[in-house]
Amino acid sequence: MEKKEWSPATLLETSGSYWSTCTLHAGVKLNVFTPLSDAPLSALRLAEEIGCDRRGLAMLLDALSALGLLEKRGGEYLATPFAAKFLSRTSPDYLGHIIMHHHHLVNGWSRLDEAVQTGHPVRERVSHEDAENARESFLMGMFNLAQMIAPKIVPQIDLSGRRRLMDLGGGPGTYAIHFCRQNPGLDAVICDLPTTRGFAEQTVARFDLSERIGFIAVDFEQDDLPGGFDVAWLSHVLHGIGPDACRSVLKKAVTALEPGGMILVQEFILDDTRDAPVFPALFSLNMLLGTPDGQSYSESELFGMLESAGAKGVRRLPIELPNGAGVVAGIVP
Repeated sequence: MEKKEWSPATLLETSGSYWSTCTLHAGVKLNVFTPLSDAPLSALRLAEEIGCDRRGLAMLLDALSALGLLEKRGGEYLATPFAAKFLSRTSPDYLGHIIMHHHHLVNGWSRLDEAVQTGHPVRERVSHEDAENARESFLMGMFNLAQMIAPKIVPQIDLSGRRRLMDLGGGPGTYAIHFCRQNPGLDAVICDLPTTRGFAEQTVARFDLSERIGFIAVDFEQDDLPGGFDVAWLSHVLHGIGPDACRSVLKKAVTALEPGGMILVQEFILDDTRDAPVFPALFSLNMLLGTPDGQSYSESELFGMLESAGAKGVRRLPIELPNGAGVVAGIVP
């Protein structure tokens, strides 16, 4: 992959790109796109509806129009078809959850220099209410992302003849849902923290799969895992923990599988030189900011951890995914 060509212009564009980011985040947080998806409104009318200062809101709406997310018609504003599809809370394609998750990360990223100097996470504890909002944004943001990616991954993984899948750290269970929809003979269990149960059960129920997809509350770092599975799926779980913890979790997952079972790991995967692709390298910094030991891992590191856990025939599946993501598979002898 070619490195980016830098110039003074691209340097300054990158340095100031957070202006556009913060403008988008404010629009989503203040929920300007939902009412503007239904009908055009003036800044004054919208300010009254969502409880904002008219002058400040007009500036935000003008900036969102300049970014191409709103259309300004005379003195009124209307969401573009794109914004109505992805930024209105009433749309089934709403991506605001993952955008709000990104918003909750901004303060930590502004302190990246501290994290690099100390080697320790810098994200601060927040109030219970803020923590609940952040948890919802994170879990449903993962649903947003997985809803886009899972339909590309699941049809390319042959689970024919397999009966029981463990979605380890599965959050709202998006992949369990897609695997079960793709494979009518498959049941699944989402294994995640107790605080995830409500989100998972509500999401599964939306797809009418409550009879086929269950939930078991478990802390996969501390607890043993239930057994009797012939597939284990770990999507973006390992980057949150250090190498020793990864080996421990993978060993537990392999132990939970019947002989001949398949373990599948999706991650943002670094090249073995660790300096590419860009997204996994940046994502490693995101883990530095928020976790004691988390990081992105290289393909050879993932292979080695799976093999040390007892998996055989470890290989990277030929599935093209965005942001340097990939799926590594192994079989339990």
